[in-house]
Amino acid sequence: MKLGKPNGRVRIVPSVLAADFAHMGDSVRQIEKEADWIQLDVMDGHFVPNLTFGPDMVSALKKETDLPIDVHLMIAKPWKFLSSFASAGADLLTVHLEACPRPGIILESIRKLGVKVGLAIKPRTPLSRALPYLSFLDLLLVMTVEPGFGGQRLVRETLSKIQKAREIILRKKLPLWLQVDGGINHRTAPLAVSAGADSLVAGSAIFRSKNPVGAIRSLRRIVNGVHVTSDI
Repeated sequence: MKLGKPNGRVRIVPSVLAADFAHMGDSVRQIEKEADWIQLDVMDGHFVPNLTFGPDMVSALKKETDLPIDVHLMIAKPWKFLSSFASAGADLLTVHLEACPRPGIILESIRKLGVKVGLAIKPRTPLSRALPYLSFLDLLLVMTVEPGFGGQRLVRETLSKIQKAREIILRKKLPLWLQVDGGINHRTAPLAVSAGADSLVAGSAIFRSKNPVGAIRSLRRIVNGVHVTSDI
């Protein structure tokens, strides 16, 4: 299965950060037929105040699912680990602009590894800082919470940033995903999609519900009625 190209249909991307770590394979297989791809949040305790996964988890998940794996590197000096995660089976590598002193070089390095290229920005980082690199990207991730922990509330002020990003993507006719991550649930998903997001990362709303499959279906039903302008 491949990530594909933006086509106006909103993608639902479960974050395994909220899954049961003791039964990760079972959790992912359970939602495999409903999810579009999965996200693995990699945290190092330096760039963000939490510790999570390494390349071995990517390798392990590759054995459990055919879903594409979106690796979100919330780490300092991400360029040191790009090859390891690509070799482990990542389909998309997303680095944080705030962690990259030379973003263009690092994004080109990801492309050379043969995987999709993503760039993330924190809620307080101006969109203008990411604009010079849009042509390098397959995905722009606008964080709607401060990265580090799941279960946070979406920062409403980020919605205008999403809207502005969508306007620029359309004006420049760029074939890239506009992803939103942080506080996405049945109440906030329509807000993010209305602002222009076409890839929604949801963790707690899916894996901490009594019925993860039903939660994805419900999210999809909710956003299906929301117009996403992403013709390119």
